[in-house]
Amino acid sequence: MPTVPQQPPESMAPHLRDQEMSLRDIAMRLVITTGAKNGQHPSPATVMRMLREYDEQTAAVSAP
Repeated sequence: MPTVPQQPPESMAPHLRDQEMSLRDIAMRLVITTGAKNGQHPSPATVMRMLREYDEQTAAVSAP
């Protein structure tokens, strides 16, 4: 069975938010792929931080 490449949680979280999923639902769909918590789900607070950082980065890129 071929392996399916997974998207990093940082890129998947905004997509799930666009589908109007709650932070808890997003956290349950994401899996940490590196570090000490490899294979675990992030907390809703971590998902909120990821989304805030994503929003800040996209705002900085689109600012004139």
